[in-house]
Amino acid sequence: MEPSVVVVPTAASMHALGRRLATLLRAGDLVLACGELGEGKTALTQGIGAGLDVEGAVISPTFVLSRVHRSRTGGPTLVHVDAYRLSGLAEVEDLDLDASLAESVTVVEWGEGKAEQLSDDRLDVVIQRSSDPEDETRTVTLSGIGSRWAGVDLALDATPEEIDE
Repeated sequence: MEPSVVVVPTAASMHALGRRLATLLRAGDLVLACGELGEGKTALTQGIGAGLDVEGAVISPTFVLSRVHRSRTGGPTLVHVDAYRLSGLAEVEDLDLDASLAESVTVVEWGEGKAEQLSDDRLDVVIQRSSDPEDETRTVTLSGIGSRWAGVDLALDATPEEIDE
């Protein structure tokens, strides 16, 4: 499957992209969000949480490693993981994510090289910020891996106006 590339001009647009992405996500989905510090992984996950209508503020779980946000509407739970401080798959496995993977949408920030083995099917989200420090623009590459994502249209667009919907 060909990756989809989305240009995201602002942080509000990153949140909106997450909301749009949430419409495609279902229980059992694993999302690996990769990018440098401050590139928008948590903003994307906040948008996913808003789109899934989960309880509680979606904030970076850097020091607690993972947070669980239950759905307000009977949809899937959002499991939000920050793997930045983890050294590899063994430490990710210690979080016991596979126990909740089937009934949750699991988003792992900093997951590349650490969490791919959690599922044969996953959505890789790679975020790259412009090299100009004054430019908030990010380029987001969405790549569906495995049969779950075969035929899923990942050509999403996100505009700040969608936040107010």
